[in-house]
Amino acid sequence: MKPMKFLAAMAIAAATVSPALAAPMVSTVDTAKGPVLAGENGMTLYTFKKDTQGVSNCYDKCAVNWPPFIAPADAEADGTYTLVTRKDGKMQWAKDGMPLYYWVKDTKKGDITGDGVMGAWDLARP
Repeated sequence: MKPMKFLAAMAIAAATVSPALAAPMVSTVDTAKGPVLAGENGMTLYTFKKDTQGVSNCYDKCAVNWPPFIAPADAEADGTYTLVTRKDGKMQWAKDGMPLYYWVKDTKKGDITGDGVMGAWDLARP
């Protein structure tokens, strides 16, 4: 097989096989309160004190203000990152079993305005 045909065949094969996604696209962002976890968009992630290990308790208006960090349907748990099944069947990323959320009032990378809101929200730490 000629090199170009081989590369084309490999590209087609790679495009048709989509492996499950392990570990969410998170990063660590430095803030005024130290390093925090951020989603792939660079926005700070939070945990909710009313949640329990593997269970989200943030729905309806709560989820409008605190959008869950949703995982793709084919995502798989990896290390400290696990998945929580929400009431609507969507999967949400969790760190150490605690579901992760964004805060709608954070507008740029490094914002941490949700920390401590109503005494129920904490910065997600690496």
